[in-house]
Amino acid sequence: MRYVSTRAAGASQAANFSDILLGGLAPDGGLYLPEEYPRVSGAELDAWRRLSYADLAYEILRKFATDIPDDDLKALAVKTYTPATYRNARADEAATEITPLRVLEDQDGKKLVLQALSNGPTLAFKDMAMQLLGNLFEYALAKQHAELNIFGATSGDTGSAAEYAMRGKKGIRVFMLSPHKKMSAFQTAQMFSLQDPNIHNIAVEGVFDDCQDMVKAVSNDLAFKARHKIGTVNSINWARVVAQVVYYFRGYLKATSSNDQKVSFTVPSGNFGNICAGHIARMMGLPIDKLVVATNENDVLDEFFRTGVYRVRKSAETFHTSSPSMDISKASNFERFVYDLVGRDANRVRALFAKVDNGGFDLSGAPGSDGDEFRRVAEYGFKSGKSTHADRIATIGDVAAKYGITVDTHTADGIKVAREQVEAGVPMIVLETALPAKFNETIREALGQDAARPAGFENIESLPQRYVVMEPNVEKMKTFIAAHTGL
Repeated sequence: MRYVSTRAAGASQAANFSDILLGGLAPDGGLYLPEEYPRVSGAELDAWRRLSYADLAYEILRKFATDIPDDDLKALAVKTYTPATYRNARADEAATEITPLRVLEDQDGKKLVLQALSNGPTLAFKDMAMQLLGNLFEYALAKQHAELNIFGATSGDTGSAAEYAMRGKKGIRVFMLSPHKKMSAFQTAQMFSLQDPNIHNIAVEGVFDDCQDMVKAVSNDLAFKARHKIGTVNSINWARVVAQVVYYFRGYLKATSSNDQKVSFTVPSGNFGNICAGHIARMMGLPIDKLVVATNENDVLDEFFRTGVYRVRKSAETFHTSSPSMDISKASNFERFVYDLVGRDANRVRALFAKVDNGGFDLSGAPGSDGDEFRRVAEYGFKSGKSTHADRIATIGDVAAKYGITVDTHTADGIKVAREQVEAGVPMIVLETALPAKFNETIREALGQDAARPAGFENIESLPQRYVVMEPNVEKMKTFIAAHTGL
């Protein structure tokens, strides 16, 4: 399996999985995708129904990481996906099931299902990929006798998942940017309370997009990136997206009994990484009917999937909401989908994304637009919807009253939009984002009581915190990184 950049015409720069594992962005600023998606047969799906999550992960990963020996890849999957690591399941969930399904509604042929993804060490779906990424990084660095300085950005959950996966890893340092005072108290404490010397938290005076822009700027400085051995764990990292593909297959196989059946997925979306993995699963042949993008008030993606206009907002126009991990107005992984949408024309992608800093682009086909590819969106199964603070408060209350479970604010956005899109005969699976304890302020508003906390997190906000506050200045950020890498 070889990989190409979304912005590189031709295959002259094609690379192996291990070549791109540690790097993030391609040298030309594009994102990596396979030269072609591997296909999954009906016989394989039948066989995979009987597998553990770890074995399923191995079967899917080996289609993408063809340059890693099978025995090594299987050992990495088995090491990562254990019940001991993903232990924070609710009492009614099977202890050995990594991503259990729960039917919420089944009426008039319309079935709404919740897939739990937040049983890992930081209580968010990001653990599903980040735990594997930590083990892959350690494996690759040991092979190369090398070091890596991870430079990433988070709107809340990516940062803690990355830091918990990388803390104590030999040869790895983490520099994680987050928007200052724009995460929940739990999310902030989960990151900033880590005292490991290889973890550096930087609170940026701005919004997530400011953090993400700095990660891309540093990654595009190829000389600095090489000298300081910069890598990334954001969802621009291909290995992270591949790891997320696994739970789409798992959800489908658990929700169906025959490959003749289809399911749909609704995914709370900010940076488009999570649902991009669903797009890849569908391109591999997984019988997915619809992929529903659920946004909050920062509805850049919903606007595109309704109109064909990708209108990027500036930092001052980005809302700070009660589902803060989706407070994103410039979705990095969207470029991967656009690459497929425009027929894998790298020159076209480069031209379109050159417009993003000036406000975005228009594929609606209207007079004066940048093209008419929006007409092809339906071929890829995408739909979308939007949820507001009032919607998520109402949904949290309704789900608690009807089903006796508490969902977090982002998952509530997903459920709200899923209810608008579910169709008879096609189960709708909502991907859970996080456990509600991470957003207790809004849970208390919705339910009048605190969210339950897994053991070990009872007083996390009272722990000492270690971080620095910086302005969104790329040169000052480089100086900070250089001072702490010793390179």
